[in-house]
Parts: sequence; structure tokens; C-alpha cells
Amino acid sequence: MSGEAMEGPLEKLKVTRGEVVEYQLVVGDRTLGLNRLVGKGLEIRFLDQISCRNCETPSRKSYGGGYCYPCFKKLAQCDLCVMSPDRCHYAQGTCREPEWGDEFCMQPHLVYLANSSGAKVGITRLGYEIGRWMDQGATQALAILKTPTRHIAGLCEVALARYLTDRTDWRALVSRDAPWVDLTQLREQLRNQVEDLPVESVWLTDVAEERFQYPVKSYAGTLERLRLDDDGLIHAGLLGIKGQYLIFDTGVFNVRQHTSYHVSLRALEQPPEPESHDQMELFS
Repeated sequence: MSGEAMEGPLEKLKVTRGEVVEYQLVVGDRTLGLNRLVGKGLEIRFLDQISCRNCETPSRKSYGGGYCYPCFKKLAQCDLCVMSPDRCHYAQGTCREPEWGDEFCMQPHLVYLANSSGAKVGITRLGYEIGRWMDQGATQALAILKTPTRHIAGLCEVALARYLTDRTDWRALVSRDAPWVDLTQLREQLRNQVEDLPVESVWLTDVAEERFQYPVKSYAGTLERLRLDDDGLIHAGLLGIKGQYLIFDTGVFNVRQHTSYHVSLRALEQPPEPESHDQMELFS
């Protein structure tokens, strides 16, 4: 049995904290709870349409996670400094959208340690850390520094990244449970090692570690990246959800990378049978 089809543009997965992280897949103005479908299946069919998440103009490609090219080049949230905040140029008066910069960048931020595929350093705006960690599929997380702006947080991240990575290994994330890391001990180790942090940053020593559990029944036997541009259809059993990844029995699907893709989505009450071919059909 299959559920009613939902059609519209994809958005990134919505996450809600619980004993197990709760996920919702957003398609247009409708949402589908995904946790109950783990062990069942999904059908995602690309409708050969992409629309900009900002101006809704049809676009041949998706740039920067769901934008058309003009918006990608115009919006401050698509600038290089969003991914590399140490390159922030707000103070130089060249921010694409100063009002957006005031609201997003010139606000208190946290530098944190997280364990998604192993220990890493990252930054997030103060008050948004729980959602950020769930988006990354972190099983552990610990805020270690507070800064007055995103730029200062970015400078701290660069300094700390000399001692540990600031990247998540997506292959490890979707193929195994991350081994436990003593983040408090790692924080103390970094405090003793790093000497060139901006003076505006403040170490946090009285913050508790956060832990998260994800709805993963098992991991995929293959790490094939499923892309709607390639096949146009995913029809597979859902093994689990972690970060922004749907883990299928045929591979893994990054929902965030398909933001603004128009799809037809259908829940499957039973996982599809694996494809099989009679040997004689190979010669027909």
C-alpha cells in the first residue's frame, strides 16, 4: 500500500529534539513525518522543475542550496563569507545586504565541538545551536567559546582547525555510529594549545555536553549518492535518517542539496523488493 502523493518544492528536513530526533520532510506547503517510515519506504520522483527559494523564478540549476543564479550572486546569505566567516567584510562597508548582516552576522555566536563522524569544530549563532547540531547529525556536542560576532567566531574556528578538523566526513556519518569522544577533555586540551584566539572570545567552562540519538534502523550497504538529476526517481526502503541525509537500502540522499527541486513524494507502507533479473533476461 502507498500513501497519497505530495507534490511541490523540497525544503531541508525539519528537526525536533526528542529522545530520538524527530524528522519531517517538507514538500511545498505539506509535511510528512519520517520517523514512522523507517523500515518502510519512500518514492521521490523529480518533476524536472527547480524554482528559486528566494524569488521563486524557475531555474535550470540550483545554486547555493536552492537559489537561481541572480539571487545567488546578489544575496548576502549566499556570499563566500557565510561559509568562511573569517572572511567577513562587513566592517569594510562592502556587505551585500548590511541590514541582513546586522541581524545574522553581528550577533553573538558560539564556537563548538561536535561529534558526527569524529570530533570537529564549528560555529553557530547563539540560540540556534541545538538545531545546528541535529542538522549535522551530531551524537555529541559541546559549546566551548562565546563571541560577539560571526566574524570573531570564524577567526576562532580557523585557529582551532589547526588542531582538529572543521569538516564532517559524510561517508562516515551515514555508514556507522560515531565512536564516543570526551569533548570536555578535548576542550581543555585546546585551551592549553591555542594561544592566538581573538581577545573578544570567551571560553565556556560550565556548559554541559548535549547528546542526540537518530532514527537509524541500519546503515546502507552502499554509499552511492542518490541524485535526482541523475535518475529522476528514488524508490527504496528507508533504513534511517541522520543529519540531512535519508539513508536508503540503495544509497544515501542529501535533502539539503535538493532544496527547491519540485518532486512528487509518496510514502510506502512496505520497502520495495530488491530488483532482480532472470539470467535469461540478460541475453534477451
